[in-house]
Amino acid sequence: MADQNTPETVAIIGQGYVGLPLAQAASAAGVKVYGFDITQPLVDQLNAGVSHIDDLSDDDVKTMLSQDYEATSDPSVIGQVDVVIVCVPTPLSDEGGPDLRAVEGSARTIADNLTRDTVVVLESTTYPGTTDGVVLPILETSGLSHGDDFLLAYSPERVDPGSQKYGITNTPKLVGGMTPAATDAASAFYSRFIDTVVPVAGTKEAETAKLLENTYRHVNIALVNEMARFCHDLDIDIWEVIRGAATKPFGFQKFTPGPGVGGHCIPIDPNYLSYQVKKTLGYPFHFVELAQEINSSMPSYVASRVADLLNEQGKALNGAKILLLGVTYKPNIADQRESPAQPVAKALQDKKANVTFHDPYVETWHLDSGSLPRVQDFDAAISEADIVVVLQPHESYDFDDIASKAKVVFDTRGAITGEGVTRL
Repeated sequence: MADQNTPETVAIIGQGYVGLPLAQAASAAGVKVYGFDITQPLVDQLNAGVSHIDDLSDDDVKTMLSQDYEATSDPSVIGQVDVVIVCVPTPLSDEGGPDLRAVEGSARTIADNLTRDTVVVLESTTYPGTTDGVVLPILETSGLSHGDDFLLAYSPERVDPGSQKYGITNTPKLVGGMTPAATDAASAFYSRFIDTVVPVAGTKEAETAKLLENTYRHVNIALVNEMARFCHDLDIDIWEVIRGAATKPFGFQKFTPGPGVGGHCIPIDPNYLSYQVKKTLGYPFHFVELAQEINSSMPSYVASRVADLLNEQGKALNGAKILLLGVTYKPNIADQRESPAQPVAKALQDKKANVTFHDPYVETWHLDSGSLPRVQDFDAAISEADIVVVLQPHESYDFDDIASKAKVVFDTRGAITGEGVTRL
């Protein structure tokens, strides 16, 4: 193998929420970046300097283009680079494990264009053993051999969309290679633009570390969600409980309840590990399955609390005017992936409620049953609604003003206090 200490070129496969910020960081460090994507309109959009994700502005993409970034749908660029990184989606399959079709397709495309001395890194979240059990055999259909002709590693993505504190460069990067040489080569590349690179023992350890991170969050969110339910029944303020517990400087990390879990990571990633444990070892991962049961039940619980609040006003859920505020999966971004707002709206619609929404980041909101009406006169909608349900506390909302104008407010995020406001 040639010297891999100073990689100068990279092809990043997949230009979404993971691949595009990675491309930005690499191009800013002087690396020639090909952003490969099979969606031609997206490629054209990026080359025109137009961003499609929250974390990058159009100006950011234009800066990338000036720094030798190029979006492309031409797979031949893979044969021209030192490093290839796979950042494609891995949604849940019908069987409950990861849908690896995009990863497998990317590996075949790499194999068709692979040249000697290339370092290949998988970043897509998946179950332990994917890198060496799925990706490696496909890459070796190229006729090249791992260790002699190319190197393969796994490095889990750690992207927090919308974060003002953590980005690509200041978030520590785990790297686990098929061999120590692969770990070293991949680490050398990431070290060009990431402050802290953390080598781990191998690909399976790196794959599992990613799943542990998100399983930890999944389980602890489920814990406070379940506590919120019984605290309500016991007339205990869960938000005061959490505020008090969070003052402990050791042995406690603050998690808060909500209407469910969203995004790609929390509702999906832990299932990869549960799926693989059951498939390989034949027994369940009890914590994950219980957390999934609790968190998945929260949207229907929110709907039942809405019905109770309406009942206290002498109103039925059937025909009630319900305004949902904030339908994205986290505050201050437009990303709606796996947002719990979807099942909340469906549960309310199933009970014949008249549901509308408002979100400063979302103009059109599509449910399985069709598009939900977005209110045009915000102040009037607040005043006319039988109940306003806060699902996402975007900073642009003036919650004091909302609380003063609304008949009833149900705050599922603990963002508002005051008369007429009920918190989860």
